[in-house]
Amino acid sequence: MTEGAGRANPGPIEFIVLMALMVSLVALSIDAMLPALGEIGTDLGVARDNDTQWVVTALFLGLAVAQLLYGPLSDSIGRKPAIYLGMAVFVVGCLLSIFATNFTVMLAGRVLQGIGAAGPRIVTVALVRDGYEGQAMARIMSFVMAVFILVPALAPILGQGILMVAHWRGIFVCFLALAVFASTWFAIRQPETLAPDKRVGFSFKQTASAIVETGTNRTAFGYMLAAGLIFGAFVGYLNSVQQIFQVQYGLGAAFPFYFAVLALSIGCASFLNARLVMRHGMRVLSRWALQALSILSVVFLVAAVWQAGHPPLWTLMGYCLLSFFCLGILFGNFNALAMEPLGHIAGTGAAVVGSLTTFLSLVFGLMIGQAYDGTVLPLIGGFAVLGVAALLVMAWTERGRKFSQ
Repeated sequence: MTEGAGRANPGPIEFIVLMALMVSLVALSIDAMLPALGEIGTDLGVARDNDTQWVVTALFLGLAVAQLLYGPLSDSIGRKPAIYLGMAVFVVGCLLSIFATNFTVMLAGRVLQGIGAAGPRIVTVALVRDGYEGQAMARIMSFVMAVFILVPALAPILGQGILMVAHWRGIFVCFLALAVFASTWFAIRQPETLAPDKRVGFSFKQTASAIVETGTNRTAFGYMLAAGLIFGAFVGYLNSVQQIFQVQYGLGAAFPFYFAVLALSIGCASFLNARLVMRHGMRVLSRWALQALSILSVVFLVAAVWQAGHPPLWTLMGYCLLSFFCLGILFGNFNALAMEPLGHIAGTGAAVVGSLTTFLSLVFGLMIGQAYDGTVLPLIGGFAVLGVAALLVMAWTERGRKFSQ
């Protein structure tokens, strides 16, 4: 009997909100810091403006490394203990960043936050996969995305608000408080979804075998790669968005509100995807969105080059709104498509999918961010190149198969 069998389980709405809150630790840990990057760089003696991007990149590094651990661990000891472990590491990372006196210690704390946040980020996917599959899983994941996208939409506003009344270290205090609240709610209301008789003993041999199976499955590997390319462009945006809006376009304290509008575009797309996926299927919607994103990016890149890398703000916002709407369609569907053949190793499968996607996005996002030169050309060019590459990967993955599901 699984834990919590004797009490009422959370209903669908509570389950979606709880799962969204758990995975939102990652988004909050990234986006709430964006308005503070300049102050962090000044206080901790960062030499180059682009180096402050490592505050974002360090978290992704920890996230990528740790995801390979939490999936197999959750298959071995259960979903809930694995999440508890991640939350504990996240709290330690927050404390380290709160008391950091130099940039190296700050980055160490950020890596630990990424390692910790990987627990709820990965294991919640396995929790959803335990109860749902196929397009129903994509629908639940899209609702989760739609709810949790409110966090990154509001997070920079929260960060900017804290900066108005307190030091940037107060942002990390908020992270810590949210982790404690989410862990308490999760412990009280969410039952264990992996029965003891279905657990697999942890061993490097079994983990390696599961990784090989995931990596050699055409569908799982192809959609992992496509997701990594697309998410890489988005990480490039996260790395450079503060410099683009606050510095290049001089928005100052208004930056979080522009960021929120763009984040809500992703959330609206995810919500719409949840309604459309049962009618049109994941593959059809993903193909449409990816084609639209690629065409938009190539066209806008040409326009941006014509305007010396500094197009009018309203045109940049228009491009980003449309492109991020496409991203909202792609994020949930690509993850669900990659996980579709991995139900029998949901924990490890979620870990491998998440880890490879994050590693790829980290590399491409770092390249785009560090290429920032005071213009939007590296960002828009990154979206164009990676979008076309993802289209080619999707075509290879689906070769010989009709887009009928």
